[in-house]
Amino acid sequence: MSHWTAGMRDSFFQSLYEEAKKNRNIILVTSDTGAICHDEFKEKIPDQYINVGIAEQNMIGLAAGLAQTGKIVYVYAIVPFATMRCYEQIRVDLCCMNLPVSIVGIGAGLDYSTLGATHHGTEDIALMRCLPNMEIYSPADGLMADLLARQYDNQAGPRYIRLDREGLPLVYENDSEFDLSKGFSVLSKSKELYIVATGRMVYSALQVAKELSLHSIEVGVIDLFRIKPLNKEEIWETVKGARCLITLEEHFMTGGIGTAISELIAVKKNTPAFKTIGIPDKFCGIYGDRKDLQKSYGLDVESLSNNIKTWLKEI
Repeated sequence: MSHWTAGMRDSFFQSLYEEAKKNRNIILVTSDTGAICHDEFKEKIPDQYINVGIAEQNMIGLAAGLAQTGKIVYVYAIVPFATMRCYEQIRVDLCCMNLPVSIVGIGAGLDYSTLGATHHGTEDIALMRCLPNMEIYSPADGLMADLLARQYDNQAGPRYIRLDREGLPLVYENDSEFDLSKGFSVLSKSKELYIVATGRMVYSALQVAKELSLHSIEVGVIDLFRIKPLNKEEIWETVKGARCLITLEEHFMTGGIGTAISELIAVKKNTPAFKTIGIPDKFCGIYGDRKDLQKSYGLDVESLSNNIKTWLKEI
């Protein structure tokens, strides 16, 4: 279990390396974005590792060509460069062709905090959500990242996996606690309030739920780990009986999971009171570690708890 807490990236690529040793068709392509967890690829199976240099657009074109020859291709870069810098190539080469290439973006949300807005992954969900054929996964911990690295046998088209670098507390103890095919996991139930969170913010949601329970507020937490395709009907069946519903994400509120869930409930009757919490529509202009930035946006546990308590009194 220890490697699962080392970080999503390390968990993911350790598992991918083990799979690649058994399957020579697995190819990892990077755009000069190194990581210690790639060393075994380079040293022990170098013919399955390609560094294209700082050329993300070329990386996607190369991946598309390899996929057409039957290779199982993973491309890797920091979130903004894995998505925005090569967006047209993803759209045309992967999505239009519906090719089974996995885009692995590292640095979800404010993970690269001190490098500034150029390296923050705060609009990637919005961009990838609007691409036909694209699947989006946002795991909450290293265990789920580990399992995602092993899910390629039945991959029908392109998918985007957004990962954290940092080691995080485990949300799950074993992979029997969630069903990847379902797309979400109910971590706790409530008739009062549900928080739907994704990625790193799932653990924060659990902490908020614990804090609010001290104030006699019952909170259910849902881990939305597959953002697209959204399992609309099963999510609705889970939340429809609650009085209130909140989405929580370390992403711009425009186009993120708040938008996805609002699209779901907009066509339903008798919906819960609804609130989105995330990063406002403004680039980050301050510097600090991730905790500093989260606090500045009101995404730390204390601020979130106070925000929710205030909202519940107002509705």
